[in-house]
Amino acid sequence: MSPAEARPKEVPANMTEAEWSQRVNLAAAYRLVALFGWDDLVDTHISARVPGPEHHFLINPYGLLFEEITASSLVKVDLAGNQLTESEYRINPAGFTIHSAIHEVREDAACVIHLHTLDGVAVSSSAEGLQPVNQIAQYVTHDLAYHDYEGIALDHDERPRLQRDLGAKNHMLLRNHGTLTVGRSVASAFERMYQLERACSIQVRTRTLGPAVYPVQDEVVEKNAKLFQNADRAELRSTQLVWPPLLRKLDRIDPSYRT
Repeated sequence: MSPAEARPKEVPANMTEAEWSQRVNLAAAYRLVALFGWDDLVDTHISARVPGPEHHFLINPYGLLFEEITASSLVKVDLAGNQLTESEYRINPAGFTIHSAIHEVREDAACVIHLHTLDGVAVSSSAEGLQPVNQIAQYVTHDLAYHDYEGIALDHDERPRLQRDLGAKNHMLLRNHGTLTVGRSVASAFERMYQLERACSIQVRTRTLGPAVYPVQDEVVEKNAKLFQNADRAELRSTQLVWPPLLRKLDRIDPSYRT
């Protein structure tokens, strides 16, 4: 088990240590989204694939605030939408559409995060999309996909188009809707979302200063794209460098996400 994985003191008898560890990390991501002010009442969603051969994934019970999510409260579902764990809550049907689409075709999608932040929705609604006009944006733009808005994602027929538009990329702007990231781990999906959200906020602030933007040379954008395309290095940074201190931060504030 890597240092990035939360180590449970006691694994419930009805699940593997790998599943419990994934639950703890996913619950941590929900708490961090709330802590950073990215949540939207009970809406938006984060999912994590349960380790193993089945395409089962964990998602939030629809009706809890993100600050209330715990490892044990997460709901396990299959790709048909069947709830595999008992809960007094159901799951968000739009969340199932989006997350099942990605988990179905991306074996590397250990975690998928989708948000409706003010700046993320603003940039997703802008015709220009996200531009590589600063270093933070360039963490993202080389790996950024777009998906056109089709209404609230209740129609499962939308899933093939989501899959097509995302392809092998790990960041997406859902047009007129919000942001989405994918990671090999909860840690990397979260760090990607952190950079995507910051890039959107910086662009919104830059546009308030007026139309003139100090130019970035194309060769610099290309240079950074090559640097940031190293997926193995990015995963190592997320899991070994970024995630452990975030878990320590949560443990200082409220460790109940681990329960």
